Amino acid sequence: MLKQAIEDYLLWMMDKDYSHEIWQRREYTLECFSAYVKEHQIAWENIFSSDTLDAFIKQHTSSRSARQSTEGLWRYLLAEGRIDQPLIKKKPLPEVYEAYLLYYGARVLPAQVQGARKILSALHDYLLKQNISLSHITIGDLDNFLAFHTASFIPEVRNNKRYCLAGFLRYIYFERRILSRNLASLLQGQRIFSCAKPPKFLRAHELKELFERIEPRTSWEMRAYAMLYCAFSLGLRPKEISVLTLDDISFSQAEVRLTERKNAVPIILPLPEYTIKAIAAYIVGTRYKTTIRTLFIGLIAPYEPLCSSIIARNISTYIRMVNPSASAYSLRHTYAQNLLEQGASIFEIKEMLGHERIQSTEKYLHIHTRLMREVLLDETL
Repeated sequence: MLKQAIEDYLLWMMDKDYSHEIWQRREYTLECFSAYVKEHQIAWENIFSSDTLDAFIKQHTSSRSARQSTEGLWRYLLAEGRIDQPLIKKKPLPEVYEAYLLYYGARVLPAQVQGARKILSALHDYLLKQNISLSHITIGDLDNFLAFHTASFIPEVRNNKRYCLAGFLRYIYFERRILSRNLASLLQGQRIFSCAKPPKFLRAHELKELFERIEPRTSWEMRAYAMLYCAFSLGLRPKEISVLTLDDISFSQAEVRLTERKNAVPIILPLPEYTIKAIAAYIVGTRYKTTIRTLFIGLIAPYEPLCSSIIARNISTYIRMVNPSASAYSLRHTYAQNLLEQGASIFEIKEMLGHERIQSTEKYLHIHTRLMREVLLDETL
């Protein structure tokens, strides 16, 4: 369960466009955490206890990375509903902090209270370390704290933490009269515009270069080639590619049935001829003859099904040859972009991509670059 949870969390980070450096650091740290749990035979219900995390953090080479990675995994599992209650023991805070959390908790979801508790706990530790009284805190102290505490987070997370802190500052000014000035109004963050960071996709010349560069000769290359076409022509997530089976594919009907999707709605999609040829070449020329029905399996014994993170790496290896900043999800975004340019409605794109919410699909309406270039640059494409 832990191995699968880590794999899903890393794919979620990739989909949320975390930087490659942060992703790699967390991947390494969580692999170490998984090995630690396995070595000490820790049961699932005890994995996220404070004793387990503290023991792992003490032995890891980077205590900060260990804490950020394991607690990030915990928050992801809690938000996904795979953990039904906070398993990390709450660290007692002074009365004013606990009173605010009760006040705040009456207005928001439990997960938001946990996020607020975390930043308030960090603030309390920072003030103790710097020997600063809460009643004498200045905006300079707050800026220094946020610069240190949120340095490794993406802008959206930094703004969320700043928002939580501003709520606490308003509380201790208006409700408790601890501060002589409302510092919340002085707490300014980076402005984030809607779709300032739209989905990354490959342009026409990059796609052409990608598929021209691939000359599948080895078994690994033939398998990766088939994966690339599944991602490009069907818009599949690495997770969806990993659960494809031989029974899902109908070569005679030129279609594939997707049963395990994020929105839990099965769908049958047409298989283009080039995708059929890539999959057939892999099955006939590379795939080991086994009773395992999963489409993509290992190339050496015991020929087990590939996990989604390995599939994501295989795809990314080729994509980064033509676009170093792209990822395995870039082909999925390219698929959505192509549907948009062909005149598909937002609801059709939502169904094809298997999105749970229409808001997830709306972001693609802002990246119709072909039309923008025609209008703004007077280019004929």
